[in-house]
Amino acid sequence: QVRVVESGGDLVQPGGSLRLSCTASGSVFAINSMGWYRQAPGQQREWVATITSGSSTNYADSVKGRFTISRDNAKNTVYLQMNMLKPEDTAVYYCRVVVFVASREYWGQGTQVTVSS
Repeated sequence: QVRVVESGGDLVQPGGSLRLSCTASGSVFAINSMGWYRQAPGQQREWVATITSGSSTNYADSVKGRFTISRDNAKNTVYLQMNMLKPEDTAVYYCRVVVFVASREYWGQGTQVTVSS
């Protein structure tokens, strides 16, 4: 079994920064891609960013230029550096981990990010 845990969510003022972390533990043999998604109140979950095993990255247009995704393979950890935060970035942020074996995916429980003055 694989356990995925996010951390780093907080209340921050507009224009501020936060760094989210997500660590996979347990029966993790080889991770393919790692990504971040978010879900605002009353909205569907949306994709934010992905990083592949080869460290290729992709971003949603809404966060491009403000957010940076990175990973530490030795720690099975993915990060999301969020700068120039806006109120519309307020959401629960979820981490998704996809392993090579059968392309199984695992999700964390989420971490709350609130951008407000």
